[in-house]
Amino acid sequence: MSSREPVTPIVDATDARLLLELVAHPRATGVELAARLGLSRNTVQARLARWEASGVLASFERRVEPRALGYPLAAFVAVVVDQHQLDEVVAELAEIPEVTEVCGTTGPTDLTVRVVAADADNLYRVTGQILKIPGVVRTNMSLVMQEFVGPRITPLLDRLAGSNGAVVRSVE
Repeated sequence: MSSREPVTPIVDATDARLLLELVAHPRATGVELAARLGLSRNTVQARLARWEASGVLASFERRVEPRALGYPLAAFVAVVVDQHQLDEVVAELAEIPEVTEVCGTTGPTDLTVRVVAADADNLYRVTGQILKIPGVVRTNMSLVMQEFVGPRITPLLDRLAGSNGAVVRSVE
């Protein structure tokens, strides 16, 4: 989901409890989730279907680690763009397989691009490819040395689930 697609908060405390169960048990069936949370199977299925339709759940692809695919290096590339060519630059970036994320940002740069690479030579090639895109004025790269806190939503779900009752978490 991108920032261009406004999302109205549609997750309530029961949704948050259900999402926490899915985080803890991603392969659980609707029946199992219903039993663990004391909900009806129909309630669970209806909420899952609503989330799928409304974009609450991100794609499965986000669970695949680039390292497992042979891309152990990661870097953030700050990109300054000719504003008249922003859409074209973003489209070109999306064509580079090693580009895993592109975010429009405020401040001295226009885009922050997450890149993965097999090795230093691959990273050099990819950053050179980014610099060759018409409309890219300059770049600045920061190599990710270690990820201390990865992408996460659980703390937000914990907060929301606790707003209308006790947080229900069963981790096996």
